[in-house]
Amino acid sequence: MAREDGAAVNARDRLVSATDEPDEKQLESALRPANLDEFVGQKRVRQQLSLVLEASRLRGRSADHVLLSGPPGLGKTTLAMIIAEEMGAPLRISSGPAIQHAGDLAAILSSLTEGEVLFLDEIHRMSRPAEEMLYMAMEDFRVDIVVGKGAGATSIPLDLPPFTLVGATTRAGLLPGPLRDRFGFTGHLEFYSVEELELVLRRSAGLMDLAMTAEGFAEVASRSRGTPRIANRLLRRVRDWALVHGVERIDARAASTALDMYEVDARGLDRLDRSVLTALVTKFNGGPVGLSTLAIAVGEETETVETVAEPYLVREGLLGRTPRGRIAMAAAWEHLGLPAPEHAAYRDPALRAALGGPDEDDATLFED
Repeated sequence: MAREDGAAVNARDRLVSATDEPDEKQLESALRPANLDEFVGQKRVRQQLSLVLEASRLRGRSADHVLLSGPPGLGKTTLAMIIAEEMGAPLRISSGPAIQHAGDLAAILSSLTEGEVLFLDEIHRMSRPAEEMLYMAMEDFRVDIVVGKGAGATSIPLDLPPFTLVGATTRAGLLPGPLRDRFGFTGHLEFYSVEELELVLRRSAGLMDLAMTAEGFAEVASRSRGTPRIANRLLRRVRDWALVHGVERIDARAASTALDMYEVDARGLDRLDRSVLTALVTKFNGGPVGLSTLAIAVGEETETVETVAEPYLVREGLLGRTPRGRIAMAAAWEHLGLPAPEHAAYRDPALRAALGGPDEDDATLFED
């Protein structure tokens, strides 16, 4: 079901989307930290990665292959660039979708220099033939080039210089076991806390020469959905608003006014998020309701609701997914400023436990 104006919402069209946008790459590059000391958040991953890199430098060898997983916008590409910088090595960047044939990968691998860092974004989307070639390249630093076809085909072994592969994926579960096992270090990036996002924003504001109060940073951070990419995007929009309105020092009120104008509320929800919650609460009394019916009610495609709006709403405890359909949690009514009916509070696991209600249906009512 398309919207009435014929323009379905795309993840890239949303201010609070964690997907990178082509026209933002140059702006993001200017704000990227250059080394691990400047990188904010992900303390455990930073410590472990620092140890891996320092050990490889002491051995005088290329670092072990690194796999970085986690939602988009948390710094996987930035960490790949930092790895190359820390190792004093050149960086080659490609992506899984761009490697559809084994020959594509062979061309990249054969042109690598010793110690070079190869970054493959969305590595889980690489084709199977290329993936199988990568196994040998990672483990033995060798690939077999097949020349010819049929009975006359011959295999020519090609030795590769030692290199470090950095793979990034938003869906680690789609990686086959043999590929996962060949990475010497695996780091999973978590969503940022508001305090960590404030540190990210302070650094970015300094690079942008933007005057902002502590309360202003906290206001933007609280609406950034735990994602640095979104935080920096919102900061740029607040900067634009302040410039147009002649505000020299941005405080909480100015930041709030600016983001309200862009329809990003205090919890980081945008128009699409709120329309899904509002339809679920007002038209279906909190559900359960089927996904396609809910999508029709908000005038969007089913895939848009499921992949663009739902993940954050579920993570925030505003929406639940059950075998019978989507349901609004008690927090949804509270966020919309509406009184929650008794049955909605009862569906909230925390409230149900507090009320001493039965829990035998928990496993079937709430999905992972």
